[in-house]
Amino acid sequence: MVGQNPVFIPGPTNIPDRLRQAMSLQTADHRAPDFVDLLGPLLEDLKGIFKTGTGRVITFPASGTGGWEAAITNTLSPGDTVLVARYGMFSHRWIDMCRRHGLDVEVLDRPWGSGAPADLFAERLAADRARTIKAVLVTHNETATGVRSDVAAVRRAIDGADHPALLLVDCVSSLASMDFQMDAWGVDIAVTGSQKGFMLPTGMAIVGVSDKAMAAIPSARCPRCFFDFRDMVAANDEGGYPYTPPLPLLHGLRASVAMLGEEGLEAVFARHFRIAEGIRRAIAAWGMTLVAHSPDLYSDTVSAIHVPPGFDSNTLTDHAYHTYGVSYGIGLGPLDGKVFRIGHLGSMTDVMALSGVATLEMAMADLGYPITLGAGVAAAQDYYRATVTIPKQKAA
Repeated sequence: MVGQNPVFIPGPTNIPDRLRQAMSLQTADHRAPDFVDLLGPLLEDLKGIFKTGTGRVITFPASGTGGWEAAITNTLSPGDTVLVARYGMFSHRWIDMCRRHGLDVEVLDRPWGSGAPADLFAERLAADRARTIKAVLVTHNETATGVRSDVAAVRRAIDGADHPALLLVDCVSSLASMDFQMDAWGVDIAVTGSQKGFMLPTGMAIVGVSDKAMAAIPSARCPRCFFDFRDMVAANDEGGYPYTPPLPLLHGLRASVAMLGEEGLEAVFARHFRIAEGIRRAIAAWGMTLVAHSPDLYSDTVSAIHVPPGFDSNTLTDHAYHTYGVSYGIGLGPLDGKVFRIGHLGSMTDVMALSGVATLEMAMADLGYPITLGAGVAAAQDYYRATVTIPKQKAA
């Protein structure tokens, strides 16, 4: 049965049948009066996923990268200074985008496997007497390294320096999978996409925007057209889109938000932690180590794992794909050939995770890795068995 195996990449993630069915639609008129019945409630309910009561949600037909571009072009001007730490491929790509838009980017280079350096942010912001830094950019969950950063600590650094800088956060691989608190953490723009925690195909950038960020729009001079917040907000307020929307994705997003609500966000977060911890137990049983430097940095959506010396991680992922029909994430940037990644987010269960662990063990055994076949599976099984919630049986 070709195509029946789950993927274990950090995104796009597995799509539940319920969401695929929700997107299986005949062509409809997006300018019909009832379009507002879909769009309005959806945008309002998305605020609950971001955990914002004061901000608003803006969507674009794009990937998360489009959301990045919308975030910077709607709030900043060429020549503005932004402060960014580089500790993985996705923070690096956001830096590159800022430079292409003519921003003056101050980069704090950190080792890959570390997180956002709130202490260094605090020092630099305190030293910025002229308040030239207009924004601090943070990648909440660095997908290349499996590292989750403390966004709340970054906000404390900004506030501790009494600095007016905006806080822009990439939460593409964390939102709807791990806890994210836009209001409580003082996030001004939060960027995500449809293809990770929302369990949908790529094609929708979903952006949470604070009142402070909205107030920055009139003075922003970066060119934008397709990604102009003003056009989208004006159209949304009238119940529409400024151009043709991706209707199937909007219907899929409507169904995804419903699924997340039925499970409950806290239960979603707990499920992701439990699945991730089982996989981490398996990795330890293999005698391997994570790229993330310490447990407080461990991501619950993706694990990046060092291969033993003398082995090529690309050979492993290629072998798993061609021999067993299962995809795992490759190492990115300087981790290419040295690291493989297990994505465990979105539509994922402990049983699915066990299949991913078992398949990796077969692939590693085929290639002569120094592992004991079944060790990782057993370690994960022990954890899942000890933490499973057994449904109560109804009385006869």
